[in-house]
Amino acid sequence: MSAGEDSVPTTTHGALTAFHGRAGDHNDRAMAGARILGSELARYMRAGLTRIGQSRPALSADWETELTAALPELRRLANRYDTLLAEGARPVTAVNRCAVALATLPVVARHRPDACVVWLDAHADLHTPATSESGYLGGMVLAGACGMWDSGLGDGLALGNVVLGGLRDVDEAERRLLSEGTISAVSAGEDMVDKLRAAVAGRPVYFHLDCDVLEPGVLATDYRVPGGLTLERLHEVAGMLAEHELVGVELGEFETIQPTGETDTDAARRLVEAVAPLLDGPRG
Repeated sequence: MSAGEDSVPTTTHGALTAFHGRAGDHNDRAMAGARILGSELARYMRAGLTRIGQSRPALSADWETELTAALPELRRLANRYDTLLAEGARPVTAVNRCAVALATLPVVARHRPDACVVWLDAHADLHTPATSESGYLGGMVLAGACGMWDSGLGDGLALGNVVLGGLRDVDEAERRLLSEGTISAVSAGEDMVDKLRAAVAGRPVYFHLDCDVLEPGVLATDYRVPGGLTLERLHEVAGMLAEHELVGVELGEFETIQPTGETDTDAARRLVEAVAPLLDGPRG
């Protein structure tokens, strides 16, 4: 087993992973956060945990530098997903940054082209290197997975299989793409659960959470965009999605140093409780 990866015997049907290597990080807090969140998921699910990625100081560099640094460990995660999905397992993964999904989504799309990706995030993440003004790797994730640029990690995710939830910070290039109507986008609001249910339309679901979809101050995140979800609303969304076939779960952008003053472990526990319907296995 290579450095930076260790495994504990799995005790449930869940295939639990924590990825905390470099992935376009602006700071080191989400690498530590993914470690804590992975441990809390393992406690809640009573599952073994495989860790991938050696946490190193954040580069906070341009997308190309970040991607080059991240590729070796992202490829290890992609290989793990390939194995898990080929075996019919349901991946549950804690990740530091949403850029990690450059590795996971193409594998999900290859094995389960019938599944939709429910992507809860304050941002659309539909930029390419040509359209991004910031050059932030995390803002290019869905575009890469959908084949709008070549990340070196594959593509294959159909635009029509993307369902965005909680979206509220969108740049002009992304707004033009969304205006075409191929991608479903649901804002945070009282009717969010019903609108997401309609957008999913009974399809199998791969769920991704970027913690900045939450109202600022609920949890520590890199970005703070007003108008987000409460943990109670997140729990409602999770409960609705749990009515569908679940392909996998991915939780990212959980940082350490909580704004509430509680411990990071307690904050991770509240997050896990909010998405618990997606961790408890299929209903019925």
